Amino acid sequence: MHMNRRTVLALAVGAALLASGCTGTGGTSKGADADAPDDPAKVDGTITVLTHRTDLVQDETMKKYAAEFNKTYPKVKVEFEGLTDYEGEVKIRMNTENYGDVLMIPAVIEKKDYPKFFASLGTQAERSKKYRFTDYTTVDGKVYGQSPLGAVPGFIYNKKVWSEAGITDWPTTPAEFLDDLKAIKSKTDAIPYYTNFKDMWPLTQWTQVNGSVSCDEQATTKLAEGDPWAEGADLRTADTLLYDIVREGLIEKDPTTTNWEASKPRLAKGEIATMWLGSWAVIQMQGAAEQAGADSDDIGFMPFPAQKNGTFCAVTLPDYNQAVNVNSDHKDAARAWIDWFTDKSGYADANLALSPLKDSPLPDVLKPYEEAGVKLLDIDDTKGAEVKSIDNQSEVGIYKPDYRQELVDLARGARKGSLDDFLTGLGEKWTEAQKNLGS
Repeated sequence: MHMNRRTVLALAVGAALLASGCTGTGGTSKGADADAPDDPAKVDGTITVLTHRTDLVQDETMKKYAAEFNKTYPKVKVEFEGLTDYEGEVKIRMNTENYGDVLMIPAVIEKKDYPKFFASLGTQAERSKKYRFTDYTTVDGKVYGQSPLGAVPGFIYNKKVWSEAGITDWPTTPAEFLDDLKAIKSKTDAIPYYTNFKDMWPLTQWTQVNGSVSCDEQATTKLAEGDPWAEGADLRTADTLLYDIVREGLIEKDPTTTNWEASKPRLAKGEIATMWLGSWAVIQMQGAAEQAGADSDDIGFMPFPAQKNGTFCAVTLPDYNQAVNVNSDHKDAARAWIDWFTDKSGYADANLALSPLKDSPLPDVLKPYEEAGVKLLDIDDTKGAEVKSIDNQSEVGIYKPDYRQELVDLARGARKGSLDDFLTGLGEKWTEAQKNLGS
C-alpha cells in the first residue's frame, strides 16, 4: 500500500509547513479550468505526470496504466517522473511554470493559493455527488484536486492474540479497551500495545481519532472554532487513552528503541498485539505475515473504542490529491488522465484502499467495518486550512509527533507533570492562536 511511511510523513508533517507558503513566481492569479473533454479521439499531446510512487515507475506499473488509458485516449502520450523527495523537489519546481502537467498537490502549498497553481476540475456542488474528499481541495466553491484513493484509521491487531486473551468482541469504550490490553498482558506473551515512539510519525496518527468519538462530520470545523482538549472532546479522549495505555505499563519496555519496519513481522507473528494506524497498513502487515511464515488471516482491523447511539464511527481520509498544472498546454489531456485514473484504473482496488467513488464497494480490508455496521464519515474539510494555520501558530503540532512523544514521556514518568495540566496547556496555546488569527 502506498500510504507508507514516506507518504504519511508528507501528509502529516508536511501539513504543518503550510503557513510557510510557496511564494514562487510559478503561480498565476488568474485561475483556469481544466474541463473534461467531450471526445476522447480529439484529445492529444504529451503530458508529464509527477508522482511519489517511484516504485510503480521503476517496475513499470505506471506504464501499464498508461497503456490502458491509451485504449480510450489513443493520441495522448503519458510520461511519468518519479520523485524520491517528492515534497522537496516539487516545492522548488513550483517556483517556475514547469511542474508537470499532472501532479500531487504538495502539502506545503496553502489551500487559498490552489487557484494560482492548479486548474479547476469543476464545482464542489457537482463533484461531491460522485466523489469523496472534494472539500479538501475546494476554494471558493471550485475543486482543484482529486485523491485517487483513501484510507480509514483504526487499530491493527493480531486476532489470534486477542482471542487467546479471551476477547471475542471489539471494545466499545476506552475503559473496555484498557481492560482488554490488561487481559492480553496477563494471559499472553505479547506486548499489548506498541507505540512506535522512536519512528515518531505513527504517533501523529492519533489525531485521526478526531470525528470518530463524536461521530461528527464537522469535527474539523470544531477544531477551528473550539478547544480540542476540552472535556469530552475527541482529541482529549484519544490522548487520554494513549496516556492510560502507557501509564498502565501496557506497551513495550523501552519506547525509545521501537522500530517501525521490525514491528510489522512482530505483530504478524503475535509478539505485538495492537497498533493504532490505518487501513493502509493492513496490506503491509499481511505481507509481513506471509514473509514471516505467519497466517495473514490473523491480521485484524478495529475502530476506535467509542460508540454514538450504539454505532462505531470512523473517518475517511484522502491520500495525495492529483491536480492539473494551471500552466499546462494540455489541460484537456491532463484532466482526462485524472478522471480516468480516478474512475477507471483500478488503482484503489490494487492497493486495497478506499475508492474515492462514493458508490464503490468497500475494499476487503474494510469488510470487518462493513459487517459491524461502522459508519464511515466524510469529514467536512472547509476549515482544514484554518486548522493547519492555528496548529502552526500555536506550535502545538497535531500533525507532528512531538507533543505525543511528550505525552508518552509524561505517562511513563520520563517527565514531570499531570495529564490534566498538560492537556489544558495544549488547549490554551490552541485557543490563543485562534484569537490571534481572528484578530
